Amino acid sequence: MIFLQLYFTINPIIMSPDTLNKIIEILSSKYAGVGTDLYNTNPFQLLIATILSAQCTDKRVNMVTPELFEKYPDAYAFAVADVADVEEMIRSTGFYKNKALHIVECSKQLVANHNGQVPSTMEELTALQGVGRKTANCIMGEYFEPVGVVVDTHIIRICNLWKLVSTKNAVKIEKELMEIVPQKQWVNFTHYVIHLGRDTCIARRPKCSECIVREYCPSAL
Repeated sequence: MIFLQLYFTINPIIMSPDTLNKIIEILSSKYAGVGTDLYNTNPFQLLIATILSAQCTDKRVNMVTPELFEKYPDAYAFAVADVADVEEMIRSTGFYKNKALHIVECSKQLVANHNGQVPSTMEELTALQGVGRKTANCIMGEYFEPVGVVVDTHIIRICNLWKLVSTKNAVKIEKELMEIVPQKQWVNFTHYVIHLGRDTCIARRPKCSECIVREYCPSAL
């Protein structure tokens, strides 16, 4: 608590911890039980789906993955897949050539180094081709022990609007959020803010008048 008080004193533009806790409490009531919208039944499927979600909506990814996972159910299947075939199956997600290459090469690494299983540490995950901290945090938060906060475009935008942070740098934002958001809320906080960003705090047309945390937002219109 002393550390948090010092942090907010040094950073006067930052939202107070009491206000942040109120926001989390309100959002937890509306979004109780929410999780990732990406279709998955195991860590490997979430890994692939998250790679596909780059610059693409979860809805579009979910239209692609059922057929993809039926044909390629695990890392062993993807490791010997024809990259051109994977490209064709994921074409609608955008940047499909890079994504297909990442998926196949990542799967080869899983087979060679992890017996086809998704590892459970940040260091091992980010060593996989196509896997950055965001993807690794998604997997850690859903299936293992969270060690960080997922930072996507919604998190960046809304946390700046709330004056929780004052940067667009995802790495810096993650570090700052880990210092001010209670650790037990790291995973939930991400889901809450992402859902708020999708249905209310929309980038180009925010519905401030309908926002349930409007009174605590210094940027509300």
